[in-house]
Amino acid sequence: MQTLRQTYSLSRFLLGSLSGLFVVAVLASTNCLYAETLPEAEELFRTGQYAECAEIADAEIESGFHSQEWPLLKIRCEMILGRYVEAAETVKKARVSHSNSIRLLWLERDVRRFNGDSDGAKEILAEISAKIERLRWMYRDPDSVLIIGNFFLEIGVDAKQVRLEVFKVIQQASPKFVESYLAGAELALAKNDYALAAEDFQKALKIDKDNPRILYGLARTFESSDSEQAQQYLSRAMEINPQHLPSLLFVAERHIQAERYEEAEQVLESILEINPSHPTAWALRAVLAHLESDVIKETFYREQALKHWRDNPEIDSLIGQHLSQKYRFAEGAAAQRRALKFDAEYLPAKIQLSNDLLRLGNEEAGWKLAQEVFEKDNYNVVAYNLSTLQDHMENFRTLQSDGFIIRMDAQEAEIYGPRVLELLQQAKQLLCSKYNVELKETIAVEIFPRQQDFAIRTFGLPGGAGFLGVCFGNVITMNSPASQGNSPSNWEAVLWHEFCHVVTLTKTKNRMPRWLSEGISVYEERQRNPVWGQSITPAYREMILGEDLTPVSDLSGAFLRPPSGEHLMFAYYESSVVVEYIVETFGMDVLVAILDDLAKGLPINYAITRHMGPVEQVDERFAEYIRSRAEEFGATADFSRDELPKRADASAWKIWLEEHPDNFWGLQQFTLALIREKKWKEARTQVNRLLELVPGYAGEGSPLLLDARVSRELGEIDREVAVLVQLAESNSDAVDVYQRLSEHYTEQADWPAVIANVNRILSVNPLQPEPYRILAEAGERSGDNAAAIRGLKILTLMDPFDPADVHFRTARLYEKQGQLEEARKHVLYALEEAPRYREAHELLLSVIEQLSPKTLKTPEATE
Repeated sequence: MQTLRQTYSLSRFLLGSLSGLFVVAVLASTNCLYAETLPEAEELFRTGQYAECAEIADAEIESGFHSQEWPLLKIRCEMILGRYVEAAETVKKARVSHSNSIRLLWLERDVRRFNGDSDGAKEILAEISAKIERLRWMYRDPDSVLIIGNFFLEIGVDAKQVRLEVFKVIQQASPKFVESYLAGAELALAKNDYALAAEDFQKALKIDKDNPRILYGLARTFESSDSEQAQQYLSRAMEINPQHLPSLLFVAERHIQAERYEEAEQVLESILEINPSHPTAWALRAVLAHLESDVIKETFYREQALKHWRDNPEIDSLIGQHLSQKYRFAEGAAAQRRALKFDAEYLPAKIQLSNDLLRLGNEEAGWKLAQEVFEKDNYNVVAYNLSTLQDHMENFRTLQSDGFIIRMDAQEAEIYGPRVLELLQQAKQLLCSKYNVELKETIAVEIFPRQQDFAIRTFGLPGGAGFLGVCFGNVITMNSPASQGNSPSNWEAVLWHEFCHVVTLTKTKNRMPRWLSEGISVYEERQRNPVWGQSITPAYREMILGEDLTPVSDLSGAFLRPPSGEHLMFAYYESSVVVEYIVETFGMDVLVAILDDLAKGLPINYAITRHMGPVEQVDERFAEYIRSRAEEFGATADFSRDELPKRADASAWKIWLEEHPDNFWGLQQFTLALIREKKWKEARTQVNRLLELVPGYAGEGSPLLLDARVSRELGEIDREVAVLVQLAESNSDAVDVYQRLSEHYTEQADWPAVIANVNRILSVNPLQPEPYRILAEAGERSGDNAAAIRGLKILTLMDPFDPADVHFRTARLYEKQGQLEEARKHVLYALEEAPRYREAHELLLSVIEQLSPKTLKTPEATE
């Protein structure tokens, strides 16, 4: 490959050939060179009737028709059907009549590979190179130029250059040539450039709306951003061609991701009926066997995948990719290393190995590999993103304590880094003991002030806006409050949640379904602090009692492609209730025993059956458990939405409620309308009715928020405060509530209550100066020197209005506590800001006097 790359220049070909290329191409496209049966045969190919298509092609070849289209079509069919020996024979015969066909040579490359002749495939590449050099005038039709573009990609020419200077040029010169759009789209898709891929696929679709290859490509392109759209494209592709192997493989992969392993196996069997030797199907079977801890089957399936092309790097790379998707990063990395033994320059394996190493905490090697890939392929979006991210992270500060290494923005590290370490130590002590886990490796936590950086570190690509944190095992990545705009979530709850993943993934050796991992983490959030985690809502009640409850045996699928963000959050909630059900019904020991079974490689449903009974019964009993909870929530309320008026004022709502007096949503909207009209006493009546229907509910849409607003407007301060306290004790990120309470308690000089609410604010957003100012004042007034010092010290980092005063107050508190060196340091900072600060001078003299006996050596000591 390197020799070809050195000796062949894309620019030389382009400058010498493209200028006159497409006059010939357009004329050729109008010349009737093909037999009348060719469109019929191509339609058979398009609809998946590959054997019939091959028969027709063979008949045409035998009849003496000399167009190269027939052997090319026959070879494509034979390769799809796994008839590799027959394909080699077809190539051999076609070479007699079409010795200079670059399209034939390109197919021969794969034919040789799948007949165990990798060296011969390399010789074909050399032959293509020689023909392009000597006979470039022959290759001016779009099909041949397209092959030349792919040849350049194969030998390592810059992918962006090929896209712009070959594929794009063909598109412009021959705008109805579908293959050029497909080539550009598939290249962009391979580089994770989804926007560009979608653009070219859509252009191709306008020309050929019933092409399964285009529809499948669009399904892949929209897979991560619009699952519903992706499914529509995929369904259409398979409707046209039920035997379209890439689409069938896509379905199998989706089943594997959702842990629907039996369904995946069924799809793979249908693929192998079409092509008994299909390497990707056998590779995916090897993945399933690995997940079942069946080493014998895994080895056999991998051997089948490599049976015809023995050194195919795609096989192990694909296996490793799927293992990494299951959080088996060490096993995934091992598979990528096997792929790189076959081809040391196989970049997909290199970039995946880079990600695996970064997720395993082997950062030096991971970053180095990412840089290597980027240097060789600057169109690789993931490699580019990781290289850019590494530059951003060079300015991070590192904090360390027993078993932890924290990387975060330098200023954020000063502000709340110590609290990060403190919380992690608490989580480690509690959760490791609870789940009988010993953490032998250092846990790395990386906290990103930019959401895009978090997404790139976590997924390799921008996006992932719904994720606050992700745990890979020994590595946690998190969004900092700075990345979340004006409504950040409780970062302490997120950190606790993610560290719980560390514990459970360690315990199970990363062999656990996503639903159980997430369910335990949400459950443990609630155990740590009832304010954290999730609780039932009217929307969840509707989903539980409706059609959205997922059986325990299929819960991982609820995380794969949820119809909405609310469905995803419901999957977290339902999973946590399953964990709660297990602990309440069977005990904590059973939950731990299930995790132990998973560590041994047992499937989750088998482990559940061992300890809880047949999984079908568990599904039924859990459904009864959670439905009972849903029915108890707002038992007398009407939560239907079908007949709600779309637009109504207070008077209209009043009339509607005469026929629907218990409708929660109607009462809520009526109350809001009354508030807008400032009819506070009438609003109070409706709020009281809502509170009767859903007593104690403090989640989204809670009537308690309305109650607090109405109470304040009516001057019922004691009631307002009581309601706000209830809200504060039930919400993990209600910053407005915490602020209002801190204001009220400041007015009442209830300093401990002020400190409690300021700490609630800081658990959500520790990056604003005002809470620290309040904390400092409350600490000083109440004699809580630790709280006061914390507030003042962090204020010094936030460019305070009067830094001399802040440092002076800090020094005075340190002096009171006998921490004289700290006091001296801060009083000097105060004098640096205000050299004539008299009280600071006096404090400095006092501190020096107290330090002198301790620092001056006596004559006896000197001797």
